[in-house]
Amino acid sequence: MGLTIAIDGPAASGKGTIGRALAAHFGLGYLDTGLLYRAVGRRMLDGEDPIEAAQSLRAEDLEADGLRGPEAAQAASKVAAIPEVRAALVDFQRAFAAREGGAVLDGRDIGTVICPEAPVKIFVTADAEVRAERRLRDLVAGGHAVTLDEVLEDIRARDARDAGRSDAPMRAAEDAVRLDTTRIGIDEAVAAAVALVERAGA
Repeated sequence: MGLTIAIDGPAASGKGTIGRALAAHFGLGYLDTGLLYRAVGRRMLDGEDPIEAAQSLRAEDLEADGLRGPEAAQAASKVAAIPEVRAALVDFQRAFAAREGGAVLDGRDIGTVICPEAPVKIFVTADAEVRAERRLRDLVAGGHAVTLDEVLEDIRARDARDAGRSDAPMRAAEDAVRLDTTRIGIDEAVAAAVALVERAGA
């Protein structure tokens, strides 16, 4: 089994971009675990029971249209608060983490629940206002008509829901290294993350 890197953090903190960059740099598999919850949320919006959707999730569900939009994001945060949904997706994530060539996983509970034994854990964070501005740029580029105030309200609601749920709340693992991206660009953030992995002996 290869190196496992666990990356956690709130929405729009940069963890996905950092995770993909680390996977490319070290030649590891990459899983955006939030996409699993978005896919379940998307199926819930289409009228399915979220627990049944999680239990029957297929790889092709991760390619569905609209998973990066605001509706899917809101739905993902809601279904992620359902313990049965989280339990159904744990095995999927752990199997990916154990793949032969090593893996990078990013989400909300990777270092605390999914891969607590991962040798490298990074908690990526940034101020809510900065994260809202980043998310707004992405949404506008994707053709969504939203305001900064709306996005900031959504970010804060998701943070509260993710950190406040009773099952696997979002928090930094005790041995995770915090990486604050509020005042640094993505290149600097990626370089800092690469250095953290290299210091861990990767």
